[in-house]
Amino acid sequence: MKYLNRSLGVCAVAFAALAGCASNPTPDIHVHVAPDANLSKYATFGFPDQTGTDRGGYSTLITSYFKTAVRDQMEQRGYHYVDENPDLLVNFYAKVHERTEVRQDPSVSAAYGYYGYRYGLYSAWPLYDDSVRTVTYPVGTANIDVVDAHKKQMIWEGVAQGVVSDEDMDHPKESISRVVTQLFARYPGRAGIVENSAQ
Repeated sequence: MKYLNRSLGVCAVAFAALAGCASNPTPDIHVHVAPDANLSKYATFGFPDQTGTDRGGYSTLITSYFKTAVRDQMEQRGYHYVDENPDLLVNFYAKVHERTEVRQDPSVSAAYGYYGYRYGLYSAWPLYDDSVRTVTYPVGTANIDVVDAHKKQMIWEGVAQGVVSDEDMDHPKESISRVVTQLFARYPGRAGIVENSAQ
């Protein structure tokens, strides 16, 4: 596929995939929190000088879309954006790869196609066979890392993975916003507010 050969296209595909491809229910999301993390003690956040989606020493459009979405989610949780000396750094990375699966589909032999109405309900004599096909499709994965800027230690990680659709490719900004929202729905804290673990 042509987009696999373009760095900007790769980022767009990967992040778009994460949105769960609007036609799919949700992307596959996993989060990890450092055992001793106290997310309420931090007040400010920023971004590293070069994020994971920057390419060749410059910031991509995907980086811009991602920063806007992350900033919105962090500010909703009471954190304040600063350019210098933030408490937290938020970094992100995306990749896309092709996944190949071998699938077996039941089919009726062409010579006996008329009798397909029986298939799956009851068996007749062995007139049927299985069709084996190989399916290859692009899968995008993205990470959001929240890092204690002073200790240089990651305290929260969100990972999302999904299959890429043409719709996602056509609307990367909206797709990025959607997946960032879905990831931060699993973010267990707000600035200055201690979460009650018993709830």
